[in-house]
Amino acid sequence: MSSVATSRKIDALVRSATTVAEQAYAPYSGFRVGAALLLTNGETVTGVNVENVSYGLTICAERSALMQAVTRYGPGVRIAAAAVVNLNDAPSPPCGACRQVLAEFIDANAPVSFPAGSAGAVGMITVPFRELLPFAFDLQLK
Repeated sequence: MSSVATSRKIDALVRSATTVAEQAYAPYSGFRVGAALLLTNGETVTGVNVENVSYGLTICAERSALMQAVTRYGPGVRIAAAAVVNLNDAPSPPCGACRQVLAEFIDANAPVSFPAGSAGAVGMITVPFRELLPFAFDLQLK
């Protein structure tokens, strides 16, 4: 896949994640997040964070999108690229729990894009998944 094709696909994922973030349920933190996953079958699935008054029961947007992917396409689903966006102008790479859960389904070299810098900074960082979780508990990440 060329870098231009990858760039276009990441841009499309970022737009999808931004749009879906409007649907996030975040009455406690106000931190509304959307995620979009490009699957190896060419489909895109999205998810949002869904908070709960018991914070430990909150689900992040990345895991929400992944559950959607498995529900639609089964346990063999694979992720080719991912984007995470929040509506709060804050840096937000996937959290540790999301990184580990994504590791089950994502290619080690799949690009992952997320908001960069400090609050108010413009731009996205895109890195291969293996850079987000270099020592994943997963034998597939070599």
